[in-house]
Amino acid sequence: MARFGYDVLRFVCVHGEVRAMEQSKKENKETEVRLMDKVVKLFRDIAARYNGIALILRIVIGMIVGTVLALIVPNATWIGEFGTLFVSALKAIAPILVFVLVASALAQGSSKLDRRFGLVLWLYLFSTFMSAVVAVLASRLFPQTLALGKAAKSDVVPQGLGQVAQNMLTDIVTNPIQSMIDGNYIGILMWACLFGMAMKRIAAESSKTFLANVADSVSQLIRWVINLAPFGIMGLIFTNISENGLSTFAKYGSLLLLLVGTMLFMVLVVAPAIMFAYLHHNPYPLVYRCYRESGLTAFFTRSSAANIPVNMQLCEKLGLDKDMYSVSIPLGATINMNGAAITITIMSMAAANTMGIQVSLPAAIVMSVVAALGACGASGVAGGSLLLIPMACSLFGLSNDVAMQVVGVGFIIGVIQDSVETCVNSASDVEFAATAEYRSWIKQGRQLPAFMYSKKRRKALGID
Repeated sequence: MARFGYDVLRFVCVHGEVRAMEQSKKENKETEVRLMDKVVKLFRDIAARYNGIALILRIVIGMIVGTVLALIVPNATWIGEFGTLFVSALKAIAPILVFVLVASALAQGSSKLDRRFGLVLWLYLFSTFMSAVVAVLASRLFPQTLALGKAAKSDVVPQGLGQVAQNMLTDIVTNPIQSMIDGNYIGILMWACLFGMAMKRIAAESSKTFLANVADSVSQLIRWVINLAPFGIMGLIFTNISENGLSTFAKYGSLLLLLVGTMLFMVLVVAPAIMFAYLHHNPYPLVYRCYRESGLTAFFTRSSAANIPVNMQLCEKLGLDKDMYSVSIPLGATINMNGAAITITIMSMAAANTMGIQVSLPAAIVMSVVAALGACGASGVAGGSLLLIPMACSLFGLSNDVAMQVVGVGFIIGVIQDSVETCVNSASDVEFAATAEYRSWIKQGRQLPAFMYSKKRRKALGID
């Protein structure tokens, strides 16, 4: 009996210990869950605060931090790995981005439009090509070089127009999958055009919608990568300054001045000249109106796609046909890339100068055509045109590693360059849409809107 009582007592004690251990484990598990929830909440709060800061400000902070670290701890080479990772991520996604954006844009096109749309399309493409030509001439008048990392140095034999043309023909027929793997942007662009036109002709609407969704998804991936640009810029700045010193900023300042100056020349001289050729009327009132109401917002949003609603509203104020501008404005956000063509051309020419390549004028003109075509596929997100620089660089035999370092330089100066570029791209969408519309008005004998005339002329016409 005593033995039985002892066993019962022992069972009760052991059971109590087990219950206590289970209770302790339960409490520990609850504590771990609460702790994990706090950690997740903390990371979410940090991410929210990070994303709440404007990207431009974050990039500026990254530049400052990278500069300070390069001056204080120049031997901490691990900091430069942030730049390496950032460039590697861009290299991985850029070929896919080019293919799906160009293919989707062509597949979604509409053919139920009149001659005005043909003129708008021509103005978009011609002005983009002229932007690239102006950029070539500016680069030859004021040649630039870049401060690239040591890994970028390679022996590149200068190539003439014949070799450039041969490279183009060879790259065009390269397997499209292999083109994406190798970063062969000429082949990517050609296959994207053929695929997009084939989709437009035979694919069902559901397939076109799927392709558009894929393009949007890849663009979102780019946004995520670019959202981490401040860390990549910090690493790139650290590497450049630790290897080349503060003279790096002098080179970037000169390059930025050339980019912005060329864009302003396009805005104030070349584009108005094109508009005057079709309207035979002073284009500057329209230029002023477009840059005041469209360019200003585009400068801060840094996205042609985000500025589409602003351009739509401006077209309505200008009295344009809604059936026309509802198609031409979204299309312009894709293919009318004057600023992007300037960026691609000048950055590619600077890369060629850095690597010691003497670019002949005919070869430069060929690159202008490629830059114009490439700019038409530029992404609507901030910095999208920079990802197409490798396509132009490939014409001169520059490796993808060199080209992506040039892209990194573009992100460093993009605080100003990308804002001005988007301003030029977006405002000119409305400029040329209005030019095509007003040309048809003139042929019909209709008066242009009042703002297009001087006060004296308005009074004479009785429209003051």
